[in-house]
Amino acid sequence: MVAQGRTRLVLSGEIDVALSSELTEAVSEAESSRNPVEIDARHVTFMDSSGVALLARLAHRTPGPLTMIKPPDVVRFLLDITRLGDVVTIVEEDPGFPEPADPPPGDDAA
Repeated sequence: MVAQGRTRLVLSGEIDVALSSELTEAVSEAESSRNPVEIDARHVTFMDSSGVALLARLAHRTPGPLTMIKPPDVVRFLLDITRLGDVVTIVEEDPGFPEPADPPPGDDAA
């Protein structure tokens, strides 16, 4: 999601190599937005090294700090052990994200 000069990725479930192509595409889109990126990670239950690698990519290729919203213990552990936590801002409160605007009238695809 992109709005108000920032991009948000929402992750949930298992973030592993099985999601690699989908997650890589989402990360590429976030990079191309040239906005600061925030990741809603509160519903992540597992993350392997492929997820950590994509977080590192975002942390080093997007403007401003990479922000993680309410990461669970499994993600916090990985951020600590990889020292990626040194370049990621963790927030405990969701700053909110506006819903996408409705398309203008007469812009129906029907």
